[in-house]
Amino acid sequence: MTIFFRKKQEQSPIEVIKEELKKRTSVQKTANLSEEEMKILEQIKQETEVWNKNNVTRTKAYLEFYQQHPEVHWAFLGHMVSRNGGWNMTDLKGEMLSRLLSDKEKQSFFSFLERGNWLIFQDAYPQFLIYRESLKRNRPLFFLFPFLNISVFMEAIWNCFWRNSNPYFLTIALIINEQSYLEKRVIQNHIYKNKVFQKLEFKLQELLSLNHILFPYKKGGATYLKGQTLYHFESLHERILLGKRLYAVLFKNKDVLALTEQWANRHPHTGSRKDYWPAIFNAVHEGLPGEKYQFQLKSCKLRPGGRRIYSPTIENAWENVRHAEAEKGDWFEHVHVLDYFNELEDTINGEIQDAYCKTLERLELAALAKKTVTIWH
Repeated sequence: MTIFFRKKQEQSPIEVIKEELKKRTSVQKTANLSEEEMKILEQIKQETEVWNKNNVTRTKAYLEFYQQHPEVHWAFLGHMVSRNGGWNMTDLKGEMLSRLLSDKEKQSFFSFLERGNWLIFQDAYPQFLIYRESLKRNRPLFFLFPFLNISVFMEAIWNCFWRNSNPYFLTIALIINEQSYLEKRVIQNHIYKNKVFQKLEFKLQELLSLNHILFPYKKGGATYLKGQTLYHFESLHERILLGKRLYAVLFKNKDVLALTEQWANRHPHTGSRKDYWPAIFNAVHEGLPGEKYQFQLKSCKLRPGGRRIYSPTIENAWENVRHAEAEKGDWFEHVHVLDYFNELEDTINGEIQDAYCKTLERLELAALAKKTVTIWH
């Protein structure tokens, strides 16, 4: 008689993560730490604080970590998105938006962008440093996450990543985590709701599609832009889907990835849009004080006799901010968020250059009209 033994099917990554999450939620956070573990935590807090000074230092830290650990794809995605955060910050003091917003409105928008940028870094970067320390010691140290107020969700994910290095799952998890982390702390924060989201200026931003996220690269001496546009910033679901699309734009096409990495390594982030388009933008104002704005652009090229558009550096636009401590609490409540791990069905090509050029032209029209949004209140 022949006996057939059914080979146990391998668990899917989702099932492994679910099991890991069940384990994590049942573990108490009162573990006794060794002296070495307490030193690691202190060192990580100090190093994170050093790099979390402003948008430029954060953006640099992400890139340096990615250069050392290219298996952590989110570090490069975070670097490129953080560059865009810096460009959005300096736009507020740049040539066009500064004509459309009052000083108070500029400050509100900057505070909103800066707080989000700061919060994501102080949550994500300690995860990277614990991973680095784990590699040094050849043992996982992710049980230290609760002592840094990092979600139980990410503790489970990193433990899975340690056993079975899957860059896709780690990246999607970090996208889910960071956007969920921001949700109550920034998006649902009543201060930003009143001063930013409910203001006409934010609707104007959506109308003008100022939410383009751009990934520049050079090919054959010319600069190209890939990316995506976010239309509903207030929607957590839409922000997570945007993160997935941005990841696909950067990492699905190996040529685009290599060229974008090359561009990022050769062009240190300053916050000025001159970083990627020096033929159109300049970090020094080329106009005269009080001069009426003139059309400068046509199809993303300067018109004959046109001057470059002022786009300051972060350093010249905004002072460093001292932040209040991050709000405590774990966003993770239910495993339904694991549905986001499903691959995108659509092919994402990331074509954005024409849309961005049209946006710049619409902005120029608005700046030329000099109709500030405050008169619509």
